[in-house]
Amino acid sequence: MPLLKAFIVEDSAVIRENLISALEEMVPLTVVGWADDESSALGWLTEPGHECDLAIIDIFLRGGSGTGILRALQAGGASMDRVVLTNYASPDLARQCLAYGAVRVFDKSRDIEPLIAFCQSLRAAAPQ
Repeated sequence: MPLLKAFIVEDSAVIRENLISALEEMVPLTVVGWADDESSALGWLTEPGHECDLAIIDIFLRGGSGTGILRALQAGGASMDRVVLTNYASPDLARQCLAYGAVRVFDKSRDIEPLIAFCQSLRAAAPQ
C-alpha cells in the first residue's frame, strides 16, 4: 500500500516538526516537503514533477498567507486535497478557506486528532 504524500506549510519549526512526527507515526503517510512562507510553498506545490496528495496549510506565515496559497492553487486547478491547520479557525475564516478550495479547516489547539482521522480516511479511500 503506497503512503499518502503530504506537504506541510507551517512557519513554526517546533509545530512543524511535531506535526510531521505525529502524522508519520500515526498515518500511512510521508511528508515530501515543507515551506514556511507563501512563495516557497507555491514554488514547490506548482513545480512540475512534485507530487503530493495532501497540502496542510497554516494561515499566518512568515511571508504571505495560507489564503494566498489556497487561492493560487484553486486558480491553477491543483489536484491535491488541501486542509487548513490554524490557531484562528473562526467560522468566517473557515468559510473563506472552504471557498478557496480547502476541504477542511482544523484548529491547532483542539483538532489534531480529527486531522489525523481525516488523513487516515484519505489513505483508506485512496486507490490501491
